[in-house]
Amino acid sequence: MKSTKTRLAGWVVALILAFVGTWEGLRTTAYRDIIGKPTICYGETLGVKMGDTATKAQCDAMLLKSLKRHEAGMRRCLKYPDKIPIKTYVAFVSLTYNVGVGNFCRSTARRRLNAGDWSGACQAATWFNRAGGRKVQGLVNRRQAEYKLCMQGAKG
Repeated sequence: MKSTKTRLAGWVVALILAFVGTWEGLRTTAYRDIIGKPTICYGETLGVKMGDTATKAQCDAMLLKSLKRHEAGMRRCLKYPDKIPIKTYVAFVSLTYNVGVGNFCRSTARRRLNAGDWSGACQAATWFNRAGGRKVQGLVNRRQAEYKLCMQGAKG
């Protein structure tokens, strides 16, 4: 059964859009990402072909739709997603958007979230710092920013 429930509403949408948008950056012409995959807008890869272009408005709409799709996938592998503190939750939507639903659902971070170990889950999320088999400083930096946001929720 597909989950349609979302916590991305109101100020939470603004927070996640700003957070993810800042880390992904906006590119309105398709390019190859660090592992060579055609990518556009704020890191979108689904159905992207080299030569594709988009406006900022199209990219913004694409990001919101994709974040909600990733959130729904994340929620499907969590036992009690609505019990997760909101800033921790937002950090994990960002992580899931970046690494994919399958990788998130197979992760130690997900297992720790399901056990109610918010701090341990935040720490485990920092391990996703590689692309193409190598450590990438941009991912290290992003995971640290997600960790900081995540821990604000975990300690709150």
